[in-house]
This record gives sequence, C-alpha cells and structure tokens, in this order.
Amino acid sequence: MAPARLTKLELRIMEDLWTHGPSAVREVQERFPEGSRPAYTTVQSMIYRLEAKQAVRRTKKIGNAHIFEAVVSRASAQRGLIDELLGLFGGRAQPVMAYFVESGQLTLDNVREAERRLEELKQEGKAS
Repeated sequence: MAPARLTKLELRIMEDLWTHGPSAVREVQERFPEGSRPAYTTVQSMIYRLEAKQAVRRTKKIGNAHIFEAVVSRASAQRGLIDELLGLFGGRAQPVMAYFVESGQLTLDNVREAERRLEELKQEGKAS
C-alpha cells in the first residue's frame, strides 16, 4: 500500500515520532519550539488524521492519554515525497538534479555515492 500524502504539519509530527518513539499527544505538542507551538487540540487533530491515514497507531492508554507510534517508516514517507516531486517533472530526475547542481546542494561526494549505489544495484540486477 502506498503511503498517504502527508501535510507539512503531519510530517513534522511524524518526524517527532520517528525521533522520540511512541508518545502521547501532549508530549508531541510540547516538543514543538515554544514560539511556534500549535495548540494541543491542533496536534491532537493531526494525530487523529494520521491515524485515519494509517500512518500512526495507538499502542496503549495511560490514564486518559493514548500513546501513538509511527506505522509508516521515515524511508517510506521520504520515497513518497520524492515520487510526488518527480511526478511534477513527468518522472524525470534530470531537472531536479540540475537544480541541486546549480544550487550547490549536490557535491562530488554525493555523485560518487550515487555511482557506487548504481553499481551495487546493477550487480544485483536491479539497474541497467
């Protein structure tokens, strides 16, 4: 099953759960920076949406607090975002790579690592 599309706030909450592990809504909310901390009910609503999208699940209840954990992995969410980005370019990676080169965000070490990985995939029969 393909991961559901996640909003920026949902991704921020997922990042918190990936980093800190199973957490209550209050714990997630309190880990936002104080100046930009959303209301408790906003975080709660977002976590319930993530639950409906099957990105998180309730693992237990402590008192009145439900503990939630990430079901979708960070790698899976990243792949989904990258696939969505490439979809904007007709599936072509070249315009994205050109941007990274021109902006200085793609280093020679990155290129060497990509070449190494392509060679591994070729040896495994997964790349041409």
